[in-house]
Amino acid sequence: MVPPVVVSPVIKTARWSFLLIGMFYGKQRYDYLKPRAEEERRVEEAEKKIREEQEKIAKALAEASEDTILK
Repeated sequence: MVPPVVVSPVIKTARWSFLLIGMFYGKQRYDYLKPRAEEERRVEEAEKKIREEQEKIAKALAEASEDTILK
């Protein structure tokens, strides 16, 4: 078995630094995007309610036009 390679302290420090910077960036990005996503979900939910109501009305009108005595 080959002995492990000694990694330079500069490389180790750079790896840890980039890991911590990435975690910090990820947290900031999440905090930035979370309110936008919540707003999009709220708008989509409102649009979905309106769309479902319109579908109910269209279905009721279609059923009402089918069930006429004047066929």
